[in-house]
Amino acid sequence: MNRPIRIVIAKPGLDGHDRGAKIIARSLRDAGMEVVYTGLHQTPEQIVATVVQEDADAVGLSILSGAHMTLVPRVMELLRAEGAGDVVVLVGGTIPADDIPGLRALGVAQVYTPGAPVQEMVDFLNGRFLAAA
Repeated sequence: MNRPIRIVIAKPGLDGHDRGAKIIARSLRDAGMEVVYTGLHQTPEQIVATVVQEDADAVGLSILSGAHMTLVPRVMELLRAEGAGDVVVLVGGTIPADDIPGLRALGVAQVYTPGAPVQEMVDFLNGRFLAAA
């Protein structure tokens, strides 16, 4: 890849807490990635439109509301419908361990729960994209 990794960080649904998403966005930016932060209360349609418009390599969905098993499948469906099924999807937030296998089965590449070191996400993305370059 001859350009920085481009990632959209999004807050889907009615969740109104975005401190973690902003920390992630800033950390990824500091690691040399291009980051687009969508802001609060985004619909899956808005998120996918941003991913497509920005030609993003990845999208990080920050979900604290418990609606991940409704929102993530819709985002995945819309990405495929828009021809962006190859976009790497990361999910972070208060995700119960029992739900992680279901998210992975949908095609989510990684799930990060509270307390996960940001460096894990940086290393994962660099490994995924820079190793392929």
